[in-house]
Amino acid sequence: MKFIETPLAGAYVIELEPFRDERGLFARTFCQEEFCQIGFHKQIVQINHSVTRKKGAIRGMHYQNPPACEAKLIRCVHGAIFDVMVDLRADSQTFLHHFGVELSKDNMRMVFIPEGFAHGFQTLTDDAELVYHHSALYNPQCADGFRYDDPALAIDWPLPAGAVSPKDRGYPLIGKSFKGIDI
Repeated sequence: MKFIETPLAGAYVIELEPFRDERGLFARTFCQEEFCQIGFHKQIVQINHSVTRKKGAIRGMHYQNPPACEAKLIRCVHGAIFDVMVDLRADSQTFLHHFGVELSKDNMRMVFIPEGFAHGFQTLTDDAELVYHHSALYNPQCADGFRYDDPALAIDWPLPAGAVSPKDRGYPLIGKSFKGIDI
């Protein structure tokens, strides 16, 4: 695996390094020792799989507040998405900055998103499938979010917004009173 730093401290794009032969390919997608080298020492405690049927759909922006903050490792295993992370760490020099990258079955990239970030994505193809690895269990009392179209963030989604869940549409805009997450 090749870890590529993003402009947001602690967040990485990870390029898999597949071994290919006439049978197909083999690629490692997680190695605790390699993740420790970038400062991630927690265990993966939950793995989720999502399928989003229509191109242009948006999921996000989601995060968990303390004490259930979570790091995520995300890979697109079918189709393609535009993946976005937003730094919500109160003490970060990149507080409320975001970073986006295309993840697809073909490019075999993943993203590592540390604790204190919000996450969302837009599908670039129909039937996009993601696998998420989480360092904390889902906790509905700590789950939160903000709108994908918040003008304060000015996320440049590559396509017009398609399907968005009522829950995601109902999240508030980030107001001036939002001071971030203390990790």
